[in-house]
Amino acid sequence: MRLGAHMSISGGKDKALDRGKKIKCETIQIFTGNVRSWASKPLEKEEITQFKAKKANYKIWPVMSHNSYLINLATTDNEKLKKSYEAMVDELYKAEQLELDYVNIHPGNKNKYEKDIEALKRIAHQLNLLINETKNSDVIILLETTAGQGNDIGYKFEHMIAIIDEVVNKTRIGITFDSEHSFASGYDFRTKDTYEKLWDEFDEIIGLEYLYAFHLNDSKSELGKRLDRHEHIGKGNIGKNAFSFLVNDKRFKNCPGILETPGGDKFFEQNLNLLRGLKKTRSHFLEDSQQ
Repeated sequence: MRLGAHMSISGGKDKALDRGKKIKCETIQIFTGNVRSWASKPLEKEEITQFKAKKANYKIWPVMSHNSYLINLATTDNEKLKKSYEAMVDELYKAEQLELDYVNIHPGNKNKYEKDIEALKRIAHQLNLLINETKNSDVIILLETTAGQGNDIGYKFEHMIAIIDEVVNKTRIGITFDSEHSFASGYDFRTKDTYEKLWDEFDEIIGLEYLYAFHLNDSKSELGKRLDRHEHIGKGNIGKNAFSFLVNDKRFKNCPGILETPGGDKFFEQNLNLLRGLKKTRSHFLEDSQQ
């Protein structure tokens, strides 16, 4: 796994790459603008040029963005759905300009009175429109697994495949597995047996070919409590063993593993060092299981 973190774009988007290089990130995630606002100013030619040059020079890849927290492709509010769609078009356009590999999105927050399948079909319809509108783009949209807090959709593998099945151009769709969210939603992967079971289930329901990225976060939430509460690696209810399994899994060697642990830049380096240590003292679990 290629290890990195969500880096701040304060001072310019290229500064995120500088910050990533400083703590030896192999990959990073960024925001392309203010994620708590619908408005987003266009990228300037100079900032695009600087970003692409540093990305190539530092050999940081893949690079992904996280979309605005306001975007909700599952909403039944037509005005908010229109704003969400327009904001996603803008996000995908900016990702293309910066030559990002992926745009990470939360599937959405549904109307509590409707059935899951209705929201899932609405999300898929919006994705088909987005992909068609950006048909010349190679940027892949990644649906992030959620904790299932409140009315969030996407906390079951069955939710994800229901969306993917409806997407016409499947080369532009994939999954980000968030360790904290999935643990909080009820997926256990802390032991050899449960880790194997998790990925067997993922492969059977969704297909490992759709798994492109990871968010690496420990969990303040207990298993299955459906609370979105990130914790530093090894300090929460998931524990170091599960992360040792993840970072040493040869199937995921080129996947980005992005930290979103509390405290931001200040604590990313120590969390990265812990994960690198787990790679150096790699578990024999996977090597044994694959013989």
